[in-house]
Amino acid sequence: MTLMFFLLIFITETATEKLCPLRASIDVLEGEYFFLCFPESKQQHSWKEEYTINWYKESAGRQKQIKETRRIVSQMNFLEFWPAELGDSGNYFVTQSNGKRNFTIQKWTLNVLERNKSSCFNQNHLTTEIQNAGTGHSLKCSDLSVNENDSITWYKDCKNYENESGRELDFKTLSVQHSGIYTCKISISHQGKIYHSTNTIRLIVEEDAPETVTLGIVGRDEEIQTEIGKEETLNCTGFFGYYIQEDANLYWCFNDTFPKKCSGIPEADPPICEEDLINSRLGNTFYITRLLRIKKVREEDFHHNFTCRLQADDITDEKVVKLKKGNTRDLPMHVFTTGMILSVLFPCVALAVVAVCVMFRVDLVLFYRNISQRDDTAGDGKEYDAFVSYLKDCVSTSNEEREFALKTLPMILEENFGYKLCIFERDVSPGGAVVDDIHSFIDKSRRLIIILSQNYISDRAIYELESGLHKALVERKTKIILIEYMPISDYNFLPESLSLLPSKRVVQWKKDKSLPVNSRFWKTLRYLMPAKPTRSNTKEHCMNLDLGSEGTQPWTGGCDFNTVI
Repeated sequence: MTLMFFLLIFITETATEKLCPLRASIDVLEGEYFFLCFPESKQQHSWKEEYTINWYKESAGRQKQIKETRRIVSQMNFLEFWPAELGDSGNYFVTQSNGKRNFTIQKWTLNVLERNKSSCFNQNHLTTEIQNAGTGHSLKCSDLSVNENDSITWYKDCKNYENESGRELDFKTLSVQHSGIYTCKISISHQGKIYHSTNTIRLIVEEDAPETVTLGIVGRDEEIQTEIGKEETLNCTGFFGYYIQEDANLYWCFNDTFPKKCSGIPEADPPICEEDLINSRLGNTFYITRLLRIKKVREEDFHHNFTCRLQADDITDEKVVKLKKGNTRDLPMHVFTTGMILSVLFPCVALAVVAVCVMFRVDLVLFYRNISQRDDTAGDGKEYDAFVSYLKDCVSTSNEEREFALKTLPMILEENFGYKLCIFERDVSPGGAVVDDIHSFIDKSRRLIIILSQNYISDRAIYELESGLHKALVERKTKIILIEYMPISDYNFLPESLSLLPSKRVVQWKKDKSLPVNSRFWKTLRYLMPAKPTRSNTKEHCMNLDLGSEGTQPWTGGCDFNTVI
């Protein structure tokens, strides 16, 4: 009775044990159930109470431990997705730790493909099988389900196929009419919901049986012109028909000797060596190629034949290659001299051009935008060119930052260059939910301009910064421009993710030196802003600044009215 009890427990555990197939590549459609797994060894099984299993995902060069959610579930050697989403694509790995040692068990690269809403399958998520008419064949459903008893439905060209429900679709005798795209859909029940996994196979049935072919070497005997000291590679390709015979062989010989195998290390290879076989397929026929590599042609190599021989069953075929000295002539002196001068001058000119382009890339880009009237803002659905984030709390010892954000910045970018800025204190009506308003207006903006100083971080400013960083680094919807308004000696008060932004997106404000419209500061800022046709109001703007206004400082930087904007 006791023996029967343990036998029943063993059968029950075996029946409910999850399958863990090995996959050469991991592609899955969005919205479908999927799992990663690794085979659990006997040692891991016996010590699983002492070991800890951790799953990780690598993104943007950083490793992040996967936390369990209702959608992503970790069960020892399984990581299940209920279901997989496009954002799940990436590199995964699993580690095992006993508190002292921590080592990686297995790694995967997961690619989640977008579902084709107009079809039951994705063209990038199928395999192709070619069969001959009159033969038997079976299509197998992939092991993407959790348990053996999950229900399966087969479709042909997106239509239900003869109520088939097995893991294999058997054809006793194939015909051309059986050609088509077959999809196997596995239905899995989980927490009261039904999830699906699909596997699609394109079956091609060819009507004509393969014709009889003759094995042989492709091409005839040949002579190759070369020179002493030159490297040569001799090619020999054998045609093997519709399959490669196991006893078939293709090899080189010369002067009644056989060359050694090439090691792949040039310094260690003998003067003449034979490369490994290369198998290739063209349609339904197979070819094998063998290369003979001659590192340096010697005088004696012109006096013997290089023979390629194919042997299979009772068939033998040969191809002979001979080396022949080519006619060489010295270059005329003026051609040689001209070539040497050009070879020296060209790198210098190229380096000079590259250096000029790097040094003046901002001016060149702005000049190109001006003559082409390029517009990157048309039709993108955004309302503002930039959202301006600045210190709003009254903790600064002066009003310079506030003046810069509310007056100087919009006066230059809006009045002179036609940009439309979103400034919270100026453009947002009071009374709304601040957090929701900030998120909404950043979403409507093409750039996020952060006026950075030691006093920048406040409750609202930190939310604007974190929201912008999320859209820049994760959603990749908004680009960030940092204006370093005052020199900052310690950046520890800023989020770590800010260090991921490229340094070229940081612009330094240098007070009087940056005030003129044609200064490097405004040029760089316009370079980082989206391209947009501009109008030149420089003269009028300078007059307004020189006259000054109540509550603002007079313009002291000067203006260059001849500058092309």
